[in-house]
Amino acid sequence: MHLLAVGLNHTTAPVSLREKVAFPADQIGQAVASARAWFGRADLSSTLAQTGEAAILSTCNRTELYAASTAAHGGIDAAIDSTAHFLADYHKLSYADLRPFLYALPQDNAVRHAFRVASGLDSMVLGEPQILGQMKDAVRQADAAGGLGTYLHQLFQRTFAVAKEVRSTTEIGAHSVSMAAAAVRLSQRIFDSISGQNVLFIGAGEMIELCATHFAAQNPKSLTVANRTLERGETLAHRFNGSALRLADLPTQLSKFDIVVSCTASSLPIIGLGLVERAVKARRHKPIFMVDLAVPRDIESEVGRLDDVFLYTVDDLASVVQSGVENRQAAVAQAEAIIETRVQSFMHWIDSRAVVPVIQDLHDAGESLRMAELERARKLLAKGEDIDAVLDALSKGLTAKFLHGPQQALHHAQGDERAQLVQLLPQLFRTKR
Repeated sequence: MHLLAVGLNHTTAPVSLREKVAFPADQIGQAVASARAWFGRADLSSTLAQTGEAAILSTCNRTELYAASTAAHGGIDAAIDSTAHFLADYHKLSYADLRPFLYALPQDNAVRHAFRVASGLDSMVLGEPQILGQMKDAVRQADAAGGLGTYLHQLFQRTFAVAKEVRSTTEIGAHSVSMAAAAVRLSQRIFDSISGQNVLFIGAGEMIELCATHFAAQNPKSLTVANRTLERGETLAHRFNGSALRLADLPTQLSKFDIVVSCTASSLPIIGLGLVERAVKARRHKPIFMVDLAVPRDIESEVGRLDDVFLYTVDDLASVVQSGVENRQAAVAQAEAIIETRVQSFMHWIDSRAVVPVIQDLHDAGESLRMAELERARKLLAKGEDIDAVLDALSKGLTAKFLHGPQQALHHAQGDERAQLVQLLPQLFRTKR
C-alpha cells in the first residue's frame, strides 16, 4: 500500500501562488472526481492508476492532495510526478513553475503530516483549531464524491482522533495568537485607538466572524458587514450591534471606513486598485488599514503600493502570530510524541492489511476442503453407513487434507528453507517441540 500527500503551504509558497492553486469550496467534490479520473488514465504509469482514493484539502494557507494506491507501476516517484502534473493541469499552470514549491510526502511521512496538520502543528497559527473543521469538511466532500476507500477513510478517522487527543491532553492551543487577534494588533500600529475608527468586514464566514469578535471587543466607532447576501450580513452584524450593506454598494461606501477586513470565497479580487484610489481621494488621504485574509486574494495586490493605504495579507500576519511560540514548546513536544506513537500504530495497521488476501485465500481453501469432506460424509450416511464410522472418517479426512500442504512443503524443502519451516510450523499449529 502506498500513501501520498502532495501540496504546498504558507512555508513553501507565497500567497501569489497559493491563490492560483486553491480549490473553491464548492468545487472540491468536482476536483476529487477529476483527480480520480486523472490517475485512472491509461497513459499514466502511476502507482495511483489502480486506485480511486483521493481527497483534497484547500484553505488560505495550504492546498494538499491525499491519495492511496495498492499497486506499483513506476514507483512512488511516478505517483508524486503524476500528482504534481494533475495540480498544474487542473489550474492551467506550468508544471515547471509549480513543482519547486510542492512537497511530496510518501508513506509514514504522509500520515505524520496529516496528523500534524489536523492537530494545528503545521499551521501559521500554532495550535489553531480552524484547520480541523476545514479538514473534516474536505473529507466529507471527498467521501460524497466517492474519493474515500478503506485506506483514506481509516487515515482520516485516525487523524481526527489524534487531533482530539492532542488538544485534550496538551496545551497546544494555549497562548495562541489568532489571525483575528493579529489583525487587531496591526491596526493598533496605524491608529492610536480603534474606538475612534469605522470598521468594515467583507464576507460573513467563520474567519470574518472571528475578526468581528476581536474588533468588537475594542469598541470601534462603527462596525459594518458587507456581504453578497444582505440577510446573512445582517445576521452577523446584529450580533455586534453593527449594520450591514450589500457588496454591490461597496464602490460608494468604501471611503467611509478606516479599517477594512476581507475574507470571501471569491475566485477573483472584489476590491480593485481604481476603487481604492477613489476612496482614498474621497477621504482626503486619511489612511486606510486593510487586511486581506482570503486566498485567492480579495484585494488587488497593487493596492498596497498606494501611499495612505496599509495592506496586509495572510503572509504578512505571520510574524505577529508567531509571538508566544516559546510558551508552547513543551506542548509541541508532547503533541509530537503522541503523533509519533499514533503514526507507528497506523503503519502497523497498513502492514497488517497486506496479509488480508493471504488470510482470505487460506479461508477459501479451508472451506473447500471442509465442503468436500462434508459432501463425502453425507453420501456415506445416505448409504446407511454407521454414523460413528462416518464421523471418524470425516475427522481423519479433514486432518489429512489440512496437513497435506505443510507436510509436502517440509518434504520438498532443503537447507535453510527447511530449517525455517521447522521453526515456523510449530508456531502456526501451536505444537510443542
